[in-house]
Amino acid sequence: MSIKYALLGFLSETPLTGYDLKKRFSASEIFHWSGNNNQIYRALVELHDEGLVSVDVQQQANKPPRKVYTITEAGRAALRAWIGVTPEPPQIQHALLEKLTWADQFEPELISAMLTSYAEDLRVYLLMLREREQRNGGSPLQRRIAEHWQSFYQSELDWVSTLRHSLER
Repeated sequence: MSIKYALLGFLSETPLTGYDLKKRFSASEIFHWSGNNNQIYRALVELHDEGLVSVDVQQQANKPPRKVYTITEAGRAALRAWIGVTPEPPQIQHALLEKLTWADQFEPELISAMLTSYAEDLRVYLLMLREREQRNGGSPLQRRIAEHWQSFYQSELDWVSTLRHSLER
């Protein structure tokens, strides 16, 4: 996914500053992006140069000017076109499976402790997702996305539980 389309998506909801956009990325369950602010600001400049966003420079007392970005009609059209293209299947990086690939070389207690800790992290994360959904609500489509993530983490938790039981035998 291009950062530009994620920016256009966030801006399609409401005008935002670069700082606000960075916070949206950080808070998102979907966009696991670890880039830096320079990438966001560079992409915003490119989107502006392409006419996909407009920028309103707002003067602030005793602070640097604040740039608020708004999606343009051309930006909405670009976002719409991107949404209309069939996505590729997800390519999942899975740290647990990477570790388990070689874990059977070591003592079972090491694997058991790691799986126990991982399962607890999953439980906490799942609880956080459920609480966030209850607080935020959202559109029917947003609720379905939240349900998808909850289902994913519940399935992962169930799989880890089954794995732990099979390894204990």
